[in-house]
Amino acid sequence: MRNPTVSPPTSGNLLADFYDRLPEVIAHCVPDPSPVADPVVFSPGFALPELDDAVRSYLAVATAQWQPVGEYRGHRITLLDLTGNPGTHTTKTYASLLIVARAVEHIRRTGRSVMIVSPTSANKGVALRDAVLRALDAGLAEPEQLRIVTLAPQTGRHKLRATRLSTDPALRALNPQLLYTGKEPEAVKSLARDYVREHAATLHRTRGLDVWFSLELSNYMVADAGRALFEQRVDPTDAADRPRVHAHAVSSAFGLLGYHAGRSLLESTGVASAATRPASLLVQHLATPDMVLSLRAAAGSAPSLPPYPLDPATGLFRQAGADPHFPAVTYDPDEVLDATFYTHRPVTSGAMNEIITRFGGDGIVVSLAECVARYPYLRTWLGAALPLLPADFRTLREWSTVMAFTGVTNAIDRGLAEPGRDVVVHGTGCYADGNLEPLCGDGLVEVADVADITAAVR
Repeated sequence: MRNPTVSPPTSGNLLADFYDRLPEVIAHCVPDPSPVADPVVFSPGFALPELDDAVRSYLAVATAQWQPVGEYRGHRITLLDLTGNPGTHTTKTYASLLIVARAVEHIRRTGRSVMIVSPTSANKGVALRDAVLRALDAGLAEPEQLRIVTLAPQTGRHKLRATRLSTDPALRALNPQLLYTGKEPEAVKSLARDYVREHAATLHRTRGLDVWFSLELSNYMVADAGRALFEQRVDPTDAADRPRVHAHAVSSAFGLLGYHAGRSLLESTGVASAATRPASLLVQHLATPDMVLSLRAAAGSAPSLPPYPLDPATGLFRQAGADPHFPAVTYDPDEVLDATFYTHRPVTSGAMNEIITRFGGDGIVVSLAECVARYPYLRTWLGAALPLLPADFRTLREWSTVMAFTGVTNAIDRGLAEPGRDVVVHGTGCYADGNLEPLCGDGLVEVADVADITAAVR
């Protein structure tokens, strides 16, 4: 039930506000922050540029809001809104800004150019392209010095955005957005890695171009650790009157792992107590429920989805059992609720299982039918706290925040949320048709293999 007397939001910048602490965060999260010179596995290292006016302007979109939104069945709910950058409307902003800032520092330090190569379901690529364009506009690098090549599957096409990187012919040539025409979305990861493996050394030698395959967990954990620092500043758990659970729609749970890395730092320095570390609620969809299945298997349950026979009375597929961790009904047992969540068998499952075993939590899978059933209630309840939710859910292009709130309300209704816990919902993505200009035409280059990528990268 919504509470009209909720507190106003508290805003901040997850990067600029804690910039002086980032070296400490890096030291805590990264075993070796040094640059890697080998062109095939190149990394610029974790050195960051000085926080001058240009860098501060570049980081200005790394905003966050801590927004209490009322109660649901006795649980106080807070939205941690991470969608404030109008160039992305997703949490991928933070890590992308730091990745590009590290590339800028490498360019300044060595005089060499950097080309970031990144596979993406869509959102990460959009955010990296936004960060590169912001760096160019801020004068942090020249177009020939800082480049980005992103490779997305066809399933993510509707999420890709047109910007000056795609409309300006010179920038478009330097920063191609590639669209994989194969059937398996996750193949973009191996295809992009194969391109780097086969061509990075030649580009390094002949063109002075350092090619950076940026898909590494540490690249994201450092930025996402800022969520814990922000929480500690605006509403510290040690001072709270009730324990918390943090809920997050996940594919690989990079963001939630980053939060826990930041929390671990606070605890190791005595700023926060491990006794008040929040629990975690993982929310997934039917197409990639692997982290929830892994968590359930670790708890001794069957490591597979329950069967969903057709209910002829409703035309819906209804769960044959009564497991509260999985949807009661679905339009299609094989549905893809949101293509953003496309990772099977994520390597992060073990780490997340250990965190939940130690600090508490659970996992839940939601269906599109459940999200649609909750949608009018969520839109009315959240109101001004989440203005990007359109009246017509058919125009919603990013479902992660709706997934998270659906997972939370389902978990509470089904007794999966421990009574007396407050809930912090990580709002990691929300945008609709009216929030972006679609990327199409000359802005997209279709590729099927490494040879196609080679031809597209000039």
